[in-house]
Amino acid sequence: MDDTADGYYKEKLRMSPRVFREIMEALSPHLQRRVTFYRVPSMPDHIIAYALYHWASEEMYETSTLSFNIGRASGLIAVEDVTQALLRVYREKIVWHSGFRRMVVLRAFEAKGFRNCYACIDCTQIYVNKPTNAPSKNYIDRKHRFSIVAQAVVDLDLRVTDVFVGYPGSCHDIRVLQLSSLWACAEEGDLFRGPAVVLPFGVKTHGYILRDNDYPPMEWIIVPYGGTDQCADEERFDNKQKVASGAVKRAFGRLKGMWRLFLRTHKTNMDSLPQ
Repeated sequence: MDDTADGYYKEKLRMSPRVFREIMEALSPHLQRRVTFYRVPSMPDHIIAYALYHWASEEMYETSTLSFNIGRASGLIAVEDVTQALLRVYREKIVWHSGFRRMVVLRAFEAKGFRNCYACIDCTQIYVNKPTNAPSKNYIDRKHRFSIVAQAVVDLDLRVTDVFVGYPGSCHDIRVLQLSSLWACAEEGDLFRGPAVVLPFGVKTHGYILRDNDYPPMEWIIVPYGGTDQCADEERFDNKQKVASGAVKRAFGRLKGMWRLFLRTHKTNMDSLPQ
């Protein structure tokens, strides 16, 4: 693929040639396959390019594999292998803020009016076919589609710092939060490790995250006041809160715009998906 035009990468793989090469160099050692008497295996760059193309397009396996001259079974294996390689190589990229990065994030939120705020949290639906041998009603969400819930925590740079995926679409966002490791860490006091600060009205906090009105107010989750009969201060706070917490929705929009398979219903491996 060295002689492929730059436009191919940006149009078909949603990334620059430089980023693709970096991913290829990182994943290739995990995707080497042995030549056998029966066949010559696909090269790592071919496997990686196919997986990225499949995720970036809205095509099904039956059509996406044709563009790479591989069979449907080979396409399925390629996506699974690249997924596992990505998890091995890049898992540490999704990590809670610490050190210098934490200072940068806290300053960014303080500039928006939220001192000692660490992130924003929200959930989105990943549409799937009804899993085999599973009760239908468990996976039907508010839009009457089969889905699972993905919870994500992001900062103002849209950098993901925590992900929790796998519960059926009928599960409410607050219940998903309560079942996540994020909840356990926060409730045990292990999530916000920085020094406490005193906010207006004498509120002392080690840290918190922002969320919309789907959640009840909690010690470490700040939601808008809401309602229609608001005083000027409440309205001003809500406007600032919605702008800042909207970062997570922008992150979901960018994710689904880049990896367009999230825009359609697709078959998925429910055993490996939570990874």
